[in-house]
Amino acid sequence: MELNCPIKVEHDRKRRQFTVRLNGSHDHAVLLYEYIGKKTVDLQHTEVPDAYRGRGIAKHLAKEVAHFGSEARSTAALNCPCLTIIHRYAGADRHCSLMIL
Repeated sequence: MELNCPIKVEHDRKRRQFTVRLNGSHDHAVLLYEYIGKKTVDLQHTEVPDAYRGRGIAKHLAKEVAHFGSEARSTAALNCPCLTIIHRYAGADRHCSLMIL
């Protein structure tokens, strides 16, 4: 992934994950989720390879899943420490109505 390259987040609903392809298709960052109710999404795990950390990739994944949950009018359970930190320090996106449990 080039430093000036825009970050493109892909959503795979079947595998219940959001991904960012890094370095072509060899490396990727991922955010995994599961449904724990009809309208509740459990945000379980976020992983960015060491070589790509500190570039805001996890924040892009978090924003994309927040918009997904907001559009679906879902609530989210933050069971991923990374997402909890992003939510706490970056604040909720004011354009997103995803409710955090």
